[in-house]
Amino acid sequence: MDIGFIGLGNMGFPMARRLVEAGHKLVVFDTRKEVVDKLIARGATPATSPKDVADQVETVMASLPSLQASFEVATGTNGVIEGKRVKRFIDLSTVGSTMASKIHALLAKRDIVQIDCPVSGGVGGAEKGTLAVMVSGPKAEFELLKPALDVIGKVFFIGEKPGSAQTMKLANNFLSATAIVATSEAVVMGVKAGLDPAVMIDVINAGSGMNTASRDKFPRAVLPRTFDFGFATGLMVKDVRLALEEMKQLGLSMEVADAVGRLWETVISAEGADSDFTAAIKPIEKKAGVVVGRKTGGLAGK
Repeated sequence: MDIGFIGLGNMGFPMARRLVEAGHKLVVFDTRKEVVDKLIARGATPATSPKDVADQVETVMASLPSLQASFEVATGTNGVIEGKRVKRFIDLSTVGSTMASKIHALLAKRDIVQIDCPVSGGVGGAEKGTLAVMVSGPKAEFELLKPALDVIGKVFFIGEKPGSAQTMKLANNFLSATAIVATSEAVVMGVKAGLDPAVMIDVINAGSGMNTASRDKFPRAVLPRTFDFGFATGLMVKDVRLALEEMKQLGLSMEVADAVGRLWETVISAEGADSDFTAAIKPIEKKAGVVVGRKTGGLAGK
């Protein structure tokens, strides 16, 4: 396929690279010349703006860091909505169902189909092509796009209702956000009591407490204290806030979600939006007066 790709960040670049390597012809745009140049070297064609991308191809994908960025790229001045050739806009970003529906309505006025397509699986999944790819939109459009989406991960059709895939993504990321802070509290409890955190993680992963944080994040980024898993605290907080907003709109019970939300607000206040989200353990450690890490053997009183 001839595909436009806007947004070549930590997630967007590897997804775009995989599409190029799979033989798709890509027209790419990003505000950073260095990442565009890397894809040009692999055979992609550069564009000067989102509109320029949408002037050249019928199918435009975007992977962007914020709701406002998605809205402006899709519907703003010099955006995809002004393109001459574009027929469909595939948003790989996490923007929530409300924003997705808003973009859908505006693009529909120009006969452009909006396809919700948030992804999960982190930078590692984007590199390997193993992302969970959640899609909502017209079924015929989904079938047309599936061969290209198969290149970036395992594709799931969520439904035709605008925003449905966003709801699915928020449910997933709420669980991911919960796992990292809950595991952090559990391991800090053990370290405070004198347990070895590496042994704790091994036991948890062999037992019923195993989760994505204990399986992936702790061994790779928390115990070595590298805090470099590849997903920013600011992005996780954005997703948690969106999940809370959606739960509230649906009139749901939010006891756990509210507690998780408060914890993440503490994390972003203490560590900053640009920190890796695995740094969520640091405020919990600070309150307990311990440091969790393989190098310290688990105990380090403050």
